[in-house]
Amino acid sequence: MIPFSPPRIDQKIIDEVTDTLRSGWITTGSKTKRFEKELTAYTGCKATLCLNSATAGLEIMLRWLGVKEGDEVIVPAYTYSATANVVVHCGAKPVFVDVLDDFNIDPEKIRAAITPHTKVIMPVDFGGLPCDYEAINAIALESQNIFKAESKEQEILGRIMVLSDAAHSIGGIYQGKKVGSLTDVSVISFHAVKNLTTAEGGCINLNLPAPFDNEEIYKSLCIKTLHGQDKDALAKTIPGNWRYDIVEAGYKCNMTDIMASIGLVELARYDNDTLPVRKAIVDRYQVAFEKFDWAELPVIYTAEKTSSYHLYPLRIKGVTEAMRDEIMSIIFTKGVSVNVHFIPVPMMSFYKGMGYDVHDYPNTFFQYSREFSLPIFYNLSAADTQTVIDAVISSVEAVLKKYGLNMMLNVLNGSAA
Repeated sequence: MIPFSPPRIDQKIIDEVTDTLRSGWITTGSKTKRFEKELTAYTGCKATLCLNSATAGLEIMLRWLGVKEGDEVIVPAYTYSATANVVVHCGAKPVFVDVLDDFNIDPEKIRAAITPHTKVIMPVDFGGLPCDYEAINAIALESQNIFKAESKEQEILGRIMVLSDAAHSIGGIYQGKKVGSLTDVSVISFHAVKNLTTAEGGCINLNLPAPFDNEEIYKSLCIKTLHGQDKDALAKTIPGNWRYDIVEAGYKCNMTDIMASIGLVELARYDNDTLPVRKAIVDRYQVAFEKFDWAELPVIYTAEKTSSYHLYPLRIKGVTEAMRDEIMSIIFTKGVSVNVHFIPVPMMSFYKGMGYDVHDYPNTFFQYSREFSLPIFYNLSAADTQTVIDAVISSVEAVLKKYGLNMMLNVLNGSAA
């Protein structure tokens, strides 16, 4: 069976993790701090905080801004549940909006959804393709006229904050700049299936405008994400520096040096090794499927954007959700793992119970119902890629042939297909 997205674990990673284990220092320490500095340089942001997940990063930034009950956060309906869950955790209301045909949030739908209660816009870089940040940032600036500040941080910002869920998109480029430096704050995931992994983990890229001091915010977030303790374990190793204080009721979501060890190796080879390999796989898929009328290819490049090649979300024209599921089932029988990204959040039981209905976001459902994602990972060989391609083509054509005959019969009988 060809897997969907296993992590790359090679001798370089094993050696770096072993070095950390032998050092005797396995929690947050010098390697985590080095990883943060290297991520800051790589993305071009102003400061980076590494944590145990991207989800934690999103929630911490909402809480830093003072998002609370009665507030609203705009998110795309087409995303993973984490994007909306963190809003609920803060007591605020997720305001879902529809997406464009490239799966990314529709800026005009954002504009229409803004109210005096809106505190944050949370765009999601679907599959690694950056959103239209020029438009989104402009909409946030326009919000000054109706924005109602209710915390010190909101007062300083004076407008809606843009908090990018960039879980998929490290290495993506928009208008010549890398993801992480495109808006106020970006949060990247290093989960096991991501392009750049630390097993679990994520980071916050701070890029807030003046008069904010991003380094000072970084220091305050270090405290907030470690129980509100004003010294971490590394700082307390200085002789006589054992005494600490708890200055707030903080959280526990720091990254460890074991995780950072993996990340340091992965980041060092990301642009010159990982991304080119993923690009080659995506390019092979594009060439293979572009000749078929039934294939709707994902947007990978535009004049302004380059994806990080995290996902290859293929859509099949003219199929229903059930037909898509049948295609996937056949592909699995051919020894190829595929996935769906994502089941839209308003379709989930919890959110349906809150009154959300996916039919209020028609393009989200339309794109989801026809989509499945193909394997992309570093060790996917050219031969395996061809196996994937062959499995997809034969499976799609089998289902289209089956239902094409059924639809013809329905038309002849005068009934709906």
